[in-house]
Amino acid sequence: MDVNELAGILLEREQTVSVAEADTCGLIGYMLGTVPGASKFFPGGVIAYTGGLKQKILGVSDELYDTYGSVSEEMAIAMAKGVRELTDTDYAVSVTGVTGPSQGRSKYPIGTFYVGLAIKGGVDRAIEIHVEGDRDATKRASAQAALDLLGEHLSAG
Repeated sequence: MDVNELAGILLEREQTVSVAEADTCGLIGYMLGTVPGASKFFPGGVIAYTGGLKQKILGVSDELYDTYGSVSEEMAIAMAKGVRELTDTDYAVSVTGVTGPSQGRSKYPIGTFYVGLAIKGGVDRAIEIHVEGDRDATKRASAQAALDLLGEHLSAG
């Protein structure tokens, strides 16, 4: 969903969204911030790329991290839930995945991402996506997927 359309829905409903980003490194927040008046629906978010920040700031348990890893459906949900609670927003989106150009320690192929959505008073969820392209293209596609997931939920409700 186009970020301006998303913003319009959130503003009309007087709702808010926050972000928890790993591999997108703030791109989702940047995209939301391009909309004039973004501070009315977007208070901010957390970039938790490495170094245990998912656990320290977002409240992801060591057990979840050790069991499922940093790239997983469970991690995406925990990240979104953590930032939603931290910022007290109505919604939160998250992204974690493998941007490339190498796989690093991940068992997943480059272009695999998990996109999470946390909903105040609702059911949190995550989707797995696969995108192609270089590092920049995979970041942009996964950031857009996060906005699309939120947009899909807002359009259905």
